[in-house]
Amino acid sequence: MEIPLYDTLEGQVALVTGATRGIGKRIADGLVRHGATVYAGARDTDDITGGDRHTLELDVTVEAQRVSAIDRIESDVGRLDILVNNAGVMDSRESLADMPTETIDRTLTTNLHGPIHLTKHALDLLLARPGGRVVNLSSGLGAVTEPQSGGMPAYRISKTGLNGLTRYLDGEYEALLANAVCPGYVQTDMTDGTAPRTPQKGAETPIWLARFRPGAPSGEFWRDQSLKAW
Repeated sequence: MEIPLYDTLEGQVALVTGATRGIGKRIADGLVRHGATVYAGARDTDDITGGDRHTLELDVTVEAQRVSAIDRIESDVGRLDILVNNAGVMDSRESLADMPTETIDRTLTTNLHGPIHLTKHALDLLLARPGGRVVNLSSGLGAVTEPQSGGMPAYRISKTGLNGLTRYLDGEYEALLANAVCPGYVQTDMTDGTAPRTPQKGAETPIWLARFRPGAPSGEFWRDQSLKAW
C-alpha cells in the first residue's frame, strides 16, 4: 500500500498531549524534526525540556485547561493540523470485581473522556483545512479481536473506546484523517522499565501517521506502520 506522506511538516502545527516523557516526548521530538510547530501539553510545564517547542499546561481531565489549550493555539498561530492524543494512565492487574471505583473513573477520565473532549474543542481548527490529523495512542489490549483476560479492565475498555472515537471521527468528518495506533510494549513509567521496546520505537508509527496527506487511509488501527485488527 503506497501512502501519501508529507516530506516536511513545515508551516503545520501539532499538539501532543502527555509530552513530557516516554512516547509523548519522542513524538514531539519527531514532529519538531519534521519541521512542525509543536505545542507540548503537560500537567507540569516545568517537566518539558527543549526550547524548540511551545509548552502548554494541559491536564486532559480538566475542562478549563482543555479549552484554554486550544484557545492559546488559535490565538498564537490560528491553525492546528495534528492532534496527538497520547496522555494516558495504567490501572492494574486486578479484575473488574476487585478494582476500586476511583481507579476505574480515573482511568476512563484520562484515557477516554479527555481525548473525546479535547478533540471536540479542536475540531474547528482541525477541519479548517482538508487533511487535519488525529492520532490516538491506543493499545492491542483494547482490541476486541484479542483475548480480554489478565486484568487491567479500565485500561482495556478505555482503549477500546478510543478506537471507537477513531472510527466515529473518520465516519463523521470526511475532511479529517483519524487513526489509532498501538505503539507496542514500551519502556515507560507505566511499564516500570520492564518492556522490550524503546520510547523512540514506540513513537515511530505515531509520527508516521502525523505525516499522512489528504487521501491517506483513515479510520484504521496501526502497529509498526501496518494495519492491525480491531
